[in-house]
Amino acid sequence: MTAPARPTVADTVWLARLVPAGPGWWVRAGKLPATPVGEPLADPAVGPTVGGGGWTVRYAMVVWTPGPMVVEMPPVWRLGPDGSADSLPGGTASFTVASVIPDSAAAPAPRPALAPLRVARRTPLPALAALLFSAGVLVAVIAWRRRLPRSAAAGLDLMLDPEVGDERWVAAGEPKAVAARAVSQLRDALARAVPEAHAALSTPECLEVVERTRPGAPIRELRELLGALDQVAFATAHGTDVVSLAARARALAERLAPLRTAAP
Repeated sequence: MTAPARPTVADTVWLARLVPAGPGWWVRAGKLPATPVGEPLADPAVGPTVGGGGWTVRYAMVVWTPGPMVVEMPPVWRLGPDGSADSLPGGTASFTVASVIPDSAAAPAPRPALAPLRVARRTPLPALAALLFSAGVLVAVIAWRRRLPRSAAAGLDLMLDPEVGDERWVAAGEPKAVAARAVSQLRDALARAVPEAHAALSTPECLEVVERTRPGAPIRELRELLGALDQVAFATAHGTDVVSLAARARALAERLAPLRTAAP
């Protein structure tokens, strides 16, 4: 038994066979072999018939070639409840596969030959124009990238924010910042007056250099102010009036200017 009745190429074709078997018997079907024109899609399906009295074996396959087909079916084994076995020959299944191509396309009528195509005349002008346009764009881009630098327009001088006063730093809880700024200003003025006392020296080394090279410098006042400010900057002194110390340091920095022309 074959389903569908009129299969076409690449349809799923079901081949069914009824195997009679008594009560308690089982049926085991062999696998359908593959051929160049068709092949099985799954293992055979075996199930009892409705009402008993036998088993139904169904095979699913697909066929690739139209026309009449004769398929060699595999044998079937019947297994009895007492362990006995019996084999039945598979036989053959015959059916016809229709083509999916219409009959009119199977034998097409000949058509007359086409007239020879005339070779179109080609001109190099479009390609030459495109090449010249691309070269012009490239030259323009290079010239734009290599344009001369623009001269900076004269503008207003840079406006700096006013310096934050010592009182505001102290009110903000930053007396060390006031002391560090005062030390920096005093050391800068001392380095300009005495180049040997540069900022890389420690406070004792700086005072020693000033005392040796500038005998007329206010060594005592420098030692007192720098020492007190260093103590505040390094948080080793508390309760010091750092605002007054910073004011004295600025005043002393202004008085150090005459030391630049003093002879060692």
